[in-house]
Amino acid sequence: MSSVQYLKGIGPAKAKLFERLEIFSVADLLHYYPRTYQDRRENAPNAGLNPPSLVVFKGRVLRAQTVPARSVLIFKAFLCDAQNNQIECTWFKRRTFRNFRFDPFAQLKKDFKMNAEIWVIGRRENRNNFFDNKINVEEYYPAADPASAWQAGRITPVYGLTEGLTNKQMRQYMHEALTAAEAEGEPDILPPSLAEKRKFLGSAQALHAVHFPSSLAELENARARLAYEEFLLLATAWGVKRTQKNISAKNYTYQIKKHLLTPFRKNLGFDFTNSQKKVINEIFADLQSPRPMNRLLQGDVGSGKTLVALSAMLLAAENGYQSALMAPTEILAEQHYLTFQKILKKLKVSVAVLTSSTKTPERKKILSALADGSLSVVVGTHALLQDDVEFKNLKLAVIDEQHRFGVRQRGKLKEKTERLDLLTMTATPIPRTLALALYGDLAVSTLTELPPGRRPIATQMADEYRANHIVAEEVQKGRQAYIVYPLIEESENISAKAVSEEFEKLKAVFPKYKLAMLHGQMSRTEKESVMKDFAAHKTDILVATPVIEVGIDVPNATVMVIQNAERFGLASLHQLRGRVGRGEHDSRCILVAQHQGSVARERLKIICDTCDGFKIGERDMQLRGPGEILGTRQSGELEFKAGDLFKDRNILQWAIEDRDELLAADPLLQKPEHAAFKKRLLELYQKNWHLIDLS
Repeated sequence: MSSVQYLKGIGPAKAKLFERLEIFSVADLLHYYPRTYQDRRENAPNAGLNPPSLVVFKGRVLRAQTVPARSVLIFKAFLCDAQNNQIECTWFKRRTFRNFRFDPFAQLKKDFKMNAEIWVIGRRENRNNFFDNKINVEEYYPAADPASAWQAGRITPVYGLTEGLTNKQMRQYMHEALTAAEAEGEPDILPPSLAEKRKFLGSAQALHAVHFPSSLAELENARARLAYEEFLLLATAWGVKRTQKNISAKNYTYQIKKHLLTPFRKNLGFDFTNSQKKVINEIFADLQSPRPMNRLLQGDVGSGKTLVALSAMLLAAENGYQSALMAPTEILAEQHYLTFQKILKKLKVSVAVLTSSTKTPERKKILSALADGSLSVVVGTHALLQDDVEFKNLKLAVIDEQHRFGVRQRGKLKEKTERLDLLTMTATPIPRTLALALYGDLAVSTLTELPPGRRPIATQMADEYRANHIVAEEVQKGRQAYIVYPLIEESENISAKAVSEEFEKLKAVFPKYKLAMLHGQMSRTEKESVMKDFAAHKTDILVATPVIEVGIDVPNATVMVIQNAERFGLASLHQLRGRVGRGEHDSRCILVAQHQGSVARERLKIICDTCDGFKIGERDMQLRGPGEILGTRQSGELEFKAGDLFKDRNILQWAIEDRDELLAADPLLQKPEHAAFKKRLLELYQKNWHLIDLS
């Protein structure tokens, strides 16, 4: 479709405003769905669309007048509807020099003539409104004006806007866009067989209904149709990608030789859980398969994902291959490195850590060892993706906390070698259906058990005084504690400063005990030193930012205090809580909230009531949405406009089932009836995301 600037009433200047909303074409505008709706029908039933203060009124003008005032200009109009209900409408204008030359109410006086029929939308005044009939007007429309048909008397869309655009304008432009689209007769992209199977509205009908629905039922049918289309496109992209990967066989093989794996298991001092054994067998089967592995490993906090991943990396080392583990933060990468170093020391498997903080001499040494193959295992951050990082024989990549890495970043890692087995891990467990949508080209393994000895963590809300008292009690017993402060305005610099200030205060609160501080602005050497001292119990209380959310494992730590807990998502709170309860002693998590609104209380209660990561993950998605939980807003992989991955799970399941049916009948979408769908698929996932190749 054509540029949005050629729509009636827009032009080049307005088009610049639309660009701020990432609207460039008429098609972009049509798929810019309403943020919410208002029910502006006469005598509309209360369907929960309108806030209590909103008034929608259609009546005839009884009288109108200008009211003199000192600092403002006031215009009042009195209206009466067919049931003889009356309202008093008010408009305010500040006195300016321009007001003395031009009447700011000239248009109002023209529209609000005696007996004129007017639609009025406004908010009730909070003061001096004994009869609840005084409103401050936000919008009004003469009933005789044809344009009012898109603004009132119906379920009316409300859009997210930018400065310079109003909802009144947006509705009119959307009406123009729908008219233009109907004139052009754009084909419905949904494959005819699937449209018939699911009995959905046609594309044009659905678009019209989602912007200007005639009823709530029609609105929901339209939204379901558009959600299904989004889900089907993504599911098909994943299906095509999986097919393409299966075409290319690996040019290398794995053999289970056990000269590293057997001593590794013996040196652990404990056995794997049944769940770990099952998942390791699934991964090993993938590695021995002639096709590259692409598997998602999900498991709750403390379920033993790291040891599973290390087992796979040792199998690679047994076969003379290199492996890399990529973590989202330096502190997590360093923690993995320390863990690997400790475990692999007796096995004589070379391991190193590479981050942006790695000093130049050490970096050169690591790069040389990777290039000549003498380094078997490397742990790192995004630094592993840099162009000068070259591997001699990289065959296995492990991505930890995979939702923090986008498609392109995972793709860049694969560019380091011709073929690559990929294992991605997440501690944000999600239902299988959602996993298929989010990571549709991945096989999914789930750790369902916690290792023996892991105790449940008692979680409660408390004030700061009580929290400090509990910390003192535990430390007096010889235990250790974390006190965590949130990031402030997403800035590590500000966060570090805040923690520094709180650290000084806490030293006065706990004068008998040794305190240390940890935040993202510290150097690698400093962070390592702090972590080692805390692990060795040279420190009693660790005051930190959420950099400790993942990674630090100290069995003697039995208390986790989370300050400003309402600022954290449920998944983050659960991750932080998982830093304790790793030893033989009973552990506690204390949530200290500064602002406890109803939503905050509900979220914190969930954490207090359950330690089940799957239940918490589901509830977090329900409250905040999958995009925010899984980082998809940042990565750009998922930008569903109509669909909600949590609420629309049944529609998502249909899309996955129908994707399989579609690709089974036409793997490359070459049939004429699939041309429009293929075109849209390529626009989204080949042109924009380079996820597939159907050219």
